[in-house]
Amino acid sequence: MRNQGRDVFDAWLNHTRLGYNYRLNEMSAALGLVQTQRLAALLAKRAQVAQWYNERIAAIDGLEPPYIDPNTTRMSWFVYVVRCQAGVSRNQLMQHLHNHDIPSRPYFTPIHLQPFYREKYGWKLGDLPHTEAAGESFLALPFSSVMTEDQVEIVCEQLRESIKLAQNAAV
Repeated sequence: MRNQGRDVFDAWLNHTRLGYNYRLNEMSAALGLVQTQRLAALLAKRAQVAQWYNERIAAIDGLEPPYIDPNTTRMSWFVYVVRCQAGVSRNQLMQHLHNHDIPSRPYFTPIHLQPFYREKYGWKLGDLPHTEAAGESFLALPFSSVMTEDQVEIVCEQLRESIKLAQNAAV
């Protein structure tokens, strides 16, 4: 797979299967090697940002922090995703955050609704309602190893504000 679909015994530039170019150039390999020496520190910074979010999100009615199985030994935290409970519109939260210059993204469209699967297998909206409902409830919040606790607090304050506005509008 890493050698562009060429079999070991294929002639030069003869591709017998689907493949990719997963080889690194020298510069990328050197950068990766140096980054591995910083891996523990990078993971620790990301874990700290996740912990700040976990503490705050747990106290916001209508949102659930990520579930971490007790048997998990370590998280890489490449993204921080919350789940909106029933009655909380992820899209309204996203719009509110956007209006306050805070980026967020849906996380993520169910696989069966991705273009490849729709075209290849004919899946359509409504085929897997539980999966689709789950897909509409997840929200990726701003996340990086350089975020400060104050920045996490700003995001969470806007989440609280958005939920409070939505609850007041529903009354």
